[in-house]
Amino acid sequence: MAALALAPRRTVLADFVPGALARDLTLVVAGAALTGLAAQVALPIPGSPVPLTGQTFAALLVGASLGWQRGATSMLLYLIAGVAGVPWFQGGTSGAPVSLGYVVGFVFAGVLVGALAARGGDRTPLRTIGTMVLGNLAIYAVGVPWLMAATGMGVVKALSVGVLPFLLGDLLKIALAAGLLPGAWALVRRR
Repeated sequence: MAALALAPRRTVLADFVPGALARDLTLVVAGAALTGLAAQVALPIPGSPVPLTGQTFAALLVGASLGWQRGATSMLLYLIAGVAGVPWFQGGTSGAPVSLGYVVGFVFAGVLVGALAARGGDRTPLRTIGTMVLGNLAIYAVGVPWLMAATGMGVVKALSVGVLPFLLGDLLKIALAAGLLPGAWALVRRR
């Protein structure tokens, strides 16, 4: 983390939006709101206390588009506002104790995906796939242990209900990101 703070800031998609502080504040709030909106797309997974939502896709897209500082700040705002009572966690709830670890993981994913995007990790489909896979792993690295602690599940059970049912959806989200992010860069380069 210290190396990220000392490294010079590299360009991400958000840097092409004019402005400075007002732009950054607007983008951070918009990223949190986009994630909250995407969380409303929630499909229950039989046998799992965690639904399939669009919030993971939004969180990774926000991290890549805004960079690690704004992306992590946006996900931290999403987390804090949701815990404080904004009803924008999955399905319009403000409390998500079983799946809250995944939301905490969004903050770490925002840092990782944003840092990778600043180094070109979102410029081509193949790089975007790698970046998004690592972002998903960061989310699972926090979400699964939280799920285990909240439910008393063992690691095998937590993986079977908190990871395996989501892999196909994650692959689809990653494929979508692999088209969107490099496409956005192609549009920016034409300007």
